[in-house]
Amino acid sequence: MEGVKGHESAEQGKATSVAAMKACYQSFDPAEYLQYNYTPPRASFDRRDSIVPWKLSCLHRAFTEGDVKGDILVDIGSGPTLYQVMSGCERFDRVILTDFLEVNRRELQRWLQGENSSLDWTPFLQYVCKLEGRSPEAWNKKAERLRSVVTDVLPVDVHQPYPLPPDALPPTGADCLVSCFCLESASPDLASFNRALGHLSSLLRKGGHLLLIGALEQTFYLGAQGVRIPVVPLDEAQVCASLRATGYELQHLSIYTLPPDMCVGVDDVTGVFFAKARKH
Repeated sequence: MEGVKGHESAEQGKATSVAAMKACYQSFDPAEYLQYNYTPPRASFDRRDSIVPWKLSCLHRAFTEGDVKGDILVDIGSGPTLYQVMSGCERFDRVILTDFLEVNRRELQRWLQGENSSLDWTPFLQYVCKLEGRSPEAWNKKAERLRSVVTDVLPVDVHQPYPLPPDALPPTGADCLVSCFCLESASPDLASFNRALGHLSSLLRKGGHLLLIGALEQTFYLGAQGVRIPVVPLDEAQVCASLRATGYELQHLSIYTLPPDMCVGVDDVTGVFFAKARKH
């Protein structure tokens, strides 16, 4: 009986911690978050050491190497951002965006429906066009492509064994998942992070790819003015160990270290990782 009680207590503790994380997000403001992270200096397209161009370049390489392909691409925890599928939308016939928060799903829907959104994504689209060897003026065509292939903006809960609504995907699963700054900022601790990473596997076909971008050595970020959201601090070795432990073969890992002027006070991140992994 003691063992059973202990297990129940641990499960209740996990549920409470996850619930506390979810409560943190009720004050999240998409517009403020975008202002903090997706304007200069972090999104300066005329300098090579800016964070956002680095992320876009990593994704561009991954989506053009030839082995990341199929019909369905799912972005897990999109937040209010679109940059993470700007390269992938050219390679997949169907793109699904997801987020836990309704305010973020509404933000995405506004852009998809051609309404004013909180951020002008034109410079991002132009930069990806340049990476693809196209004229920056082709950004309109890329925007049209992205709007045409996004079929759904769905709720997601990475702490559930199957994080998406039932029947969101065919039984075989998605061909590729991309997830940026989601799991470490939605989990109360490393064990929860690993469980959430394992849950993503239920959405991915065998042999499918996971493209993961996340923060290194980060303990918090601002989700709005005065709203500090805790983050699981990860290092390079832990990222590799977590992927191995949850059934992925790591194929590529890149690390970005923040220059001093990228540390703008909205978080305490020291670096960013990009991982390309394949499900066993």
